[in-house]
Amino acid sequence: MNLRKLFLICLVLVFSGCATYAGLNYDELFGTPEVRERQVALDSPQAKYFMQEVKPIIDNRCVVCHACYDAPCQLKLSSVEGIDRGGSKTQVYEGTRLAAATPTRLFEDAQTTQEWRDFGFHPVLNERDQTTRANLEAGLVARLLQQKELHPQQQQDQLEGFDFSIYREQQCPTLEEHEAYQQEYPDWGMPFGMPNLNKSEYNKLMAWLENGAQMNEHIPLTSAQQELVDNYETLLNAEGKKNQLAARYIYEHLFLSHLYFSDLKEKTPRFFMLVRSVTPPGEPVKRIATRRPYDDPKVERVYYRIIAEQGTIVDKTHMPYALNNKRINDWKTWFIDADYKIDQLPSYEPSVAANPMTAFIDLPVNARYRFLLDNAQNTIMGFIKGPVCRGQLALNVINDDFWVFFLDPDKADIPEVNEFYRSQADNLKLPAEREDTINPIATWISYAKQQARYLEEKSAFTHKQFKDGRYVTTDLVWSGDGTNPNAALTVFRHFDSASVAQGLVGNKPKTAWVFDYSLLERVHYLLVAGFDVYGNFGHQLVTRMFMDFLRLEGESNFVTLLPQNMRHQELSSWYQDQTAYFTEFLLRNVKPFDEPSNVEYTTDDPKSELFDMLIARVKPVLSPRYDIVDTGFTDNHERELNSVNEIKGEGILPIPQLMMLMIESKAGQSQLFTLIHNNAHSNISSLFDEENNRVPENDSLTLVRGVLGSYPAAYLSLKETEIPELVERLRTLDGEESYVQLLDRFAVRRSSPDFWSFSDKVHQWYKQDQPVEAGLLDYNRFENR
Repeated sequence: MNLRKLFLICLVLVFSGCATYAGLNYDELFGTPEVRERQVALDSPQAKYFMQEVKPIIDNRCVVCHACYDAPCQLKLSSVEGIDRGGSKTQVYEGTRLAAATPTRLFEDAQTTQEWRDFGFHPVLNERDQTTRANLEAGLVARLLQQKELHPQQQQDQLEGFDFSIYREQQCPTLEEHEAYQQEYPDWGMPFGMPNLNKSEYNKLMAWLENGAQMNEHIPLTSAQQELVDNYETLLNAEGKKNQLAARYIYEHLFLSHLYFSDLKEKTPRFFMLVRSVTPPGEPVKRIATRRPYDDPKVERVYYRIIAEQGTIVDKTHMPYALNNKRINDWKTWFIDADYKIDQLPSYEPSVAANPMTAFIDLPVNARYRFLLDNAQNTIMGFIKGPVCRGQLALNVINDDFWVFFLDPDKADIPEVNEFYRSQADNLKLPAEREDTINPIATWISYAKQQARYLEEKSAFTHKQFKDGRYVTTDLVWSGDGTNPNAALTVFRHFDSASVAQGLVGNKPKTAWVFDYSLLERVHYLLVAGFDVYGNFGHQLVTRMFMDFLRLEGESNFVTLLPQNMRHQELSSWYQDQTAYFTEFLLRNVKPFDEPSNVEYTTDDPKSELFDMLIARVKPVLSPRYDIVDTGFTDNHERELNSVNEIKGEGILPIPQLMMLMIESKAGQSQLFTLIHNNAHSNISSLFDEENNRVPENDSLTLVRGVLGSYPAAYLSLKETEIPELVERLRTLDGEESYVQLLDRFAVRRSSPDFWSFSDKVHQWYKQDQPVEAGLLDYNRFENR
């Protein structure tokens, strides 16, 4: 036994026998706590050591669990400020709260570490005397790392004594509580439920902690980056009313996006955020923090500023959005140079600001729609990755696998459409204007009536447009103008998370949506701009219930392209055994579009034919990113992998929502694949009874090349020659036992000594293959089987 380990054991024995003594005497032993300044100059040895040696370890071993709202104990280790902020016992995800919680968004709701202490966040680094002994003995991270060294990960396939469920009770010990925590949960050191760090990683982290855990100051912008920031800030903060209204619109749609300057051709892009500030360009940013992006800033003039993203990029919140010459010119064309007039800027009253159809009524509809379509993946991704990192209640409103198309903006660019939306402003209101909702059922009823009025008016308007020889055809669907790959998207739901991909991925789905402008806009303001993850139960419930209306609207737009006599039949087949409240809405309130389609069908499967026609329409812009082609494998092995997409039935039930496979070719090159388990449902209109709506005999698999999804639940590693065996095992799965046998054969489990090296390999592949989209994957859903 080495001397260091002997010292640790002695230390634990001394303190564990007298936890109360330790808790009462930290002040006496190491002085009273006070916030310490930890950021040092970039050219200092301490900053260089942190950035080069320590930060990569924290990112790849800690941030993979500690990022976003679902970081255990709100401990976000993805930035200097997050590490210094520490943890909290208060959970963000609390679905039963009657009153909205106080937001605790890093960089927004407090600006200094002391302010976070006032919020109740406890330190994880030593804030007492800055001595080497105190830094180890009075620092929570140091003690948790030492705990893991004293109690190494057990060598067993399925770890015992751990709760990895997503809604597990979190302990969140403070420094003073750590001894009791260690006694009760000796195996729960950090990394939690994962293999120990290797000796080099452990020693580097401990040396950093021992020497005061100093970290780097913010990295300044390059001159090229600063010049581009200045260009955009000049446009967004010009005095004209057009500029001010356009800037507000752009901000409210991009406030969660990671902006980057694609014209710079940087090998590793630097990402930025668009924020509201009290201060104009040229002065330090003084950020305006409000619960929602359209809330009253309480200042006479808002300035829109671009600041560097300070956190490590993690896949679950990463929504890259390119800024370039074409985009800024398009914004000028759509919003600034267009022929329209603004007499008065909209107010920030909730009844106005929460409804984009009212707030931005003076902006041309086509300009707004073009802006949303220009990067439609980002627009849709907003409600997939935006305000939530975990959201079964929010996401059980969508099917597990569906395709998305859009109404052609040129077909809707007529004065009558603009006037129709103006006339419907009151019928297009959204629940967020009510903020906390005390009585969600009564609220839902009022919105159901409102939605019914809108659909009735929309149906009448549409009937008028399709008279005099005009018919519904697939020409109404946007082709992406032959160049834009956002014209066709695929959405996959993974129970309480989801993904959106460019292109039509996988087999033809059961359902599809067609968005028009108002639907796309309302989804954004319902689930992104207007959704409050800190809101009360009523707010979140009404948001979920309202989304039923919007989903049905998108699906109804799609079935409109089918023959008249089968539209109702097809839509009804998606809503078998639905809840009583939803049946009432369908029967009494929905006025279906009933004009004939001019699409010619020749088979007894019109929906499949329609999908074929839509595929042909968007084919020039379809992304091949996820296709299993050009893998370096033999043609037979590629066919074997593609055959996984035909596997269906109850046998695949044990397969998790997301599984990633690393396959090494005969030539020694590795390819990464994602296996998606699509859960079938009889309907998705039930709020709390999802399990009873499951139809597992219709479950299916989708296998794609690359990364699709942020939360892998299992890793498999195999060689190309083992592909036939893998596919056969998947094809013949018949329950938990056969699935565990598959894991025994191919899995890199969370208990495996090779887990971290394999994780690094996955992330290296992802970053090399997709440098803009890549972010660290998250292991909060990694299974223990």
